[in-house]
Amino acid sequence: MRFDTLQQWLDWQETLHPRKIDLSLDRVRVVADALALRERAPVTVVVGGTNGKGTVATMVAALLKALGLRVGLYTSPHLLRYNERVVVDGVPASDSDLCRAFAAVDMARGTCPLTYFEFGTLAAGWLFRERGVDFQVLEVGLGGRLDAVNLWDADVAAITCVDLDHQAWLGDDREQIGLEKAGIMRAGRPVALGEETPPASVLEAALGLGVPVFRLGQDYRLVPDGAGGRWCWADTTMHLGLHPGECERLEGARGRNAATALAVLHLLGLQRQLTADAVRAGLGTSPPARLQRLPGNPEWLLDVAHNPQSARELSGWLAGHPVSGPVVAIVAVMADKERGPIFEALQGQVNVWIPIDIPGARALPASALSRELEGLPGSRVVAAGDPAGAIAAASAAAGPGGRVVVFGSFMTVQAVLESLDPAGAQALTG
Repeated sequence: MRFDTLQQWLDWQETLHPRKIDLSLDRVRVVADALALRERAPVTVVVGGTNGKGTVATMVAALLKALGLRVGLYTSPHLLRYNERVVVDGVPASDSDLCRAFAAVDMARGTCPLTYFEFGTLAAGWLFRERGVDFQVLEVGLGGRLDAVNLWDADVAAITCVDLDHQAWLGDDREQIGLEKAGIMRAGRPVALGEETPPASVLEAALGLGVPVFRLGQDYRLVPDGAGGRWCWADTTMHLGLHPGECERLEGARGRNAATALAVLHLLGLQRQLTADAVRAGLGTSPPARLQRLPGNPEWLLDVAHNPQSARELSGWLAGHPVSGPVVAIVAVMADKERGPIFEALQGQVNVWIPIDIPGARALPASALSRELEGLPGSRVVAAGDPAGAIAAASAAAGPGGRVVVFGSFMTVQAVLESLDPAGAQALTG
């Protein structure tokens, strides 16, 4: 199959497999081996976890690039352009490069019905090999054990945290979900765990594989102090040389993610090569819409929080960064999410809710979401329907000194960004 444009390729890939999600490594391994993608593969870092994995992967890639190494970064999903998913040395792949990679995958697959994500994962690996990268940093899409990126053996793995999300595919509790995420580990190769109390299933899986485990709070930690920040590994201390403002941004989940990214560099044997400038460049990098703040009147905050844990992080950030005016939330969520804990976490931090409709069969209609939100004590719900109307209503409701928060899913943020004028979208996404 051959198409002229990237969008044609992507539209066709959506129809290739009868199911959007079909967790298995069988198909993707066959095609990967036909392309020889696992032969002499680059040094591979695989990053999984319920939340924060995109941030850790992005930071690791930026740290490696700051050391002068060629690095490929694969993340998902994207916000505005598919090209955001495949990045080489900090530059998103061009449409023409992606089309060439898709054509190579299509030729190798024969009649194998790859899913959209599998097709993209193989194309990213093909492009990284063509570019001759030294390292490939791969973010897990869903789970770990059966995710397409797990076709490569991780030289270093990272699991940011384990919490409830995608239970229909991964299991109903942290122990089951943790076991799925532990599937990215390889015998004898180290893993960085980005939470202080990981599930027992993760630790038991590591023990069974002889995996060296390096755990946040036990083996490493980040101290964003007035001395320029310190990253501590066992009995050694590395002064990061950060400015006070930079230290302040390394708080909460972002600080834990930064610590984990530095742990990955340590496990790769590259810690001693890190300079203050390299650390500043690496830890100052973040994918868009992760507590992304746009100063203004009202202020805007973009966050892809879409599960209970990320909602708690968002709530904590809002509590720690109050504004003088109302906080207005533009929100849309997937119907298959456990929504009660998400909104309970944010109760008291949001004054006005504006549900919107977003594309996709999984999306909960704004009318249904409005009824749920109206049941929250003290909630005020404003009907807007489409994102464009929500933007105007939110700006008016927040007023001078207020804040507009956009959250609930990647698609929520995407819908709002696409409804802004081009200059506004560029300002929000940097």
